[in-house]
Amino acid sequence: MKTDLVKKLKERLLIEFSKRDRSGIYAVTSRELAYNSNKIEGSTLTENQTASLFDTGMLPVSDSAYRAKDIEEMNGHFLMFNHMLKTLDEDLSEDLIKKFHYELKSGVFEDKANGYNIGEYKARPNIAGTMQTSLPADVHRDMKELLNWYKNADKNLATLALLHTRYEKIHPFQDGNGRTGRLILYREALKHDIIPPIIHDANRMEYIEGIREYAEKGVSERMCRLLEREQVEYEKTIIFFLG
Repeated sequence: MKTDLVKKLKERLLIEFSKRDRSGIYAVTSRELAYNSNKIEGSTLTENQTASLFDTGMLPVSDSAYRAKDIEEMNGHFLMFNHMLKTLDEDLSEDLIKKFHYELKSGVFEDKANGYNIGEYKARPNIAGTMQTSLPADVHRDMKELLNWYKNADKNLATLALLHTRYEKIHPFQDGNGRTGRLILYREALKHDIIPPIIHDANRMEYIEGIREYAEKGVSERMCRLLEREQVEYEKTIIFFLG
C-alpha cells in the first residue's frame, strides 16, 4: 500500500533529521528539493556543490566564482525543509507559510538590500513571467480564501496541483514564491500520506506551462500530469532506502 510507504517515509525522515543522519533519505530529499527548486529559479550551483554544502557547510575549490545569493538561498532551503519537518503536525496556515519564507530568505543579503519583506507578504506589485499576480493589498484576502478552500477539499494529487497553481498565481511574496510553493506541495503530500512529487529542473518548461494553464483557463490538469510523473521518480528513491 502506498499509504503505508508514505507513513514509513515520514517516520524515517523525522528520525534521520533528529539524529542529524546525512546518509539516508532525509539528506537525499533535502538536497534534491533544494537543488532542483533553486535551479528552476536560476541557481548556478551543481548537484555536487549542493551536496557538499549540505554535508560539510563548505563548497569545493573551483576555478569559477560562486554567487553569494545562490549559496545563501541553498542554505535557506535546507533550513526551510527542516522547519517543515518540525511542524509537520500543524495545519497549513498563513503564519506557517510566512515562517517557511523567513527560513528561506532571512540570510539573503540581496533581498534585504532591495528592501524585500522577509517572512511577510509582498509590499510591491510583482509578476511571474507575463502572469499578473495578486496586488499586495489583496494577498491576505486571496491567501485566506485559498487556505479555507484547501482545508475543506479532498486531499489528493488533483487538489495539490490546484493548490500549487493557485498559490503561484497569488504570488504572495516579493521573491521566493516558487520555492515556498514547491516545499508546501511536498509537505502536504507527505502530511496526507500521498507520494510526494519533487519537481525537477529538467521539467521546468512543462512546470511553467502548468502554471500558465491555470492562469489562462483556471484548470490544473497539466500540472497534475507532471506531478504524477514526478511521484513515480521519487517513489523509486523511497523504495531504494525503505525497501
